Amino acid sequence: MVRSLDSSIVEQQAGEVSSRILTVPNVLSFIRLALVPVFLVLIIAGKDGLALLVLVVSSVSDYLDGVIARRFRQISRLGQLLDPAADRAFIFAALIGLAVRGVIPWWLFAVIVARDLLLVVLGVVLANHGYGPLPVHHLGKAGTLCLFYALPILMIGQAFPDATAIANPVGWAFALWGVFLYWWGGVIYATQTVRMVRILRDEDPSLSTTLER
Repeated sequence: MVRSLDSSIVEQQAGEVSSRILTVPNVLSFIRLALVPVFLVLIIAGKDGLALLVLVVSSVSDYLDGVIARRFRQISRLGQLLDPAADRAFIFAALIGLAVRGVIPWWLFAVIVARDLLLVVLGVVLANHGYGPLPVHHLGKAGTLCLFYALPILMIGQAFPDATAIANPVGWAFALWGVFLYWWGGVIYATQTVRMVRILRDEDPSLSTTLER
């Protein structure tokens, strides 16, 4: 069961994922990345309304690039990197901006960064064994989605003081669930990485001997 699951992931990467760079989903992802510094400046400046508008535009483009990539078979290796990178860049920008203003504690930023550092390490391990990045897991997406809800809700509490009593507890509930799901997805990525490396060693005993040295 494990072998068939991980093999299917490798086959999906090899058969369905292209190496194209100039695609509509990738262009949308580049636009989202370009909006990140604008978003950060607006948050630090306390212009939460405009920052929320930028985030809405980013969220819509995120939805569209996913739909277009699947429907028109424009899934690419670059897109698999850009899409989660843009998501995390917006989250980091919001976390940094809100932490600088004292809206959230720095430990929340540190916990999320630690999970993404784990993914970087896993990516290096996979690259050293000839694999590309693993497909985005739905738990990681769910965690990202919770954080996307949490941070704007907390920003609403800052922009509209009358809504603070409701926005803060709801925002923190989404934030804590987001961190939990974010790390749960990270553990699954780590488990898949270990399984794929084991499959490679089973299929190539000479490589396994080399690695053991």
